[in-house]
Amino acid sequence: MGRWQISNNDPFKSITLRHLRVIAALADLKLVARVSEALNVTQPAVSKQIAELEKIVGVPVVTRERNRLYLTPIGRRLAEHARQALNQLDRAAFDIEAMASGLSGSVSIGVVSSVAPTLLPGTLALFKRSAPQASISIQEGHFVELLPELEAGAIDVLIARIWQPQEMPGIDQMALFSEPVLVVAGRDHPLEKKPGLTWADTAAFPWIVPQANSVARQAIDALFAANGLAPPSNTIASLSMTLNLEILRVMPALGFMPKRLAQTHAARGDIVMLPLNTQGLLSEARCFWRRDKAAQNGTLSLFLKCLQQATDDLKTIPFG
Repeated sequence: MGRWQISNNDPFKSITLRHLRVIAALADLKLVARVSEALNVTQPAVSKQIAELEKIVGVPVVTRERNRLYLTPIGRRLAEHARQALNQLDRAAFDIEAMASGLSGSVSIGVVSSVAPTLLPGTLALFKRSAPQASISIQEGHFVELLPELEAGAIDVLIARIWQPQEMPGIDQMALFSEPVLVVAGRDHPLEKKPGLTWADTAAFPWIVPQANSVARQAIDALFAANGLAPPSNTIASLSMTLNLEILRVMPALGFMPKRLAQTHAARGDIVMLPLNTQGLLSEARCFWRRDKAAQNGTLSLFLKCLQQATDDLKTIPFG
């Protein structure tokens, strides 16, 4: 049997980077005017790229409704591949740039425990591959204790989940991703199969929560207040994910966990996820750095690029 091969006349070889950038931007921005502004090209140029793509693919990639464009199923799939291809090109660009520069400095990271397992491994892999001689140190804590260290220069980057974000003098910040935080419990918890579960049903159980002076604890207290409840008084304040999982295993406690991490541990049978609305609790992750240090520290600049790349990679992986 002969081996299947792509013909030299394959029309998909005519797809260019401009086509990929337009279809990826259109998937996010929906309007030709916004795509035009984001890519710094004219609206007729955007429309031309779309028309060329449809000619190459041989089927419509968009449908038009008034002044909006919606991607067809084939258009959505094409946009997914476009994002992946553009991400690979971006990664190659800074990877080669970093290796050519021979960076060998250091960067110090402060991070909250709920973000570290999701974001840092991919970021560190990119960073060490690009600058193997550079050193990196990581300190876990909560935002309130890490922010003064960032301001004093003891750490270079702070990565945290944010509640009520605000500008800070001399500090730059970047939104990374948005991820729901869920209520979790150990296997066979009394609330696991309770019909019509409400927040009031949780009052009888101990809660694993962040430290009392943390931003995360303030957000959790506000969540309970929004549901007509006083903050839990039967609490265990712990930042350790390993310890928290063990606590959930041996007693009927409740806790909070980011969705990706919760799905991973639920699939292993460690925990169950409870159907309670957390109303966007601490869903946004951001990183912070001193503006003056980024300009002076090439290793820090590389880490921020790796962090952005790892975040973009994370966004291409759906929940579930």
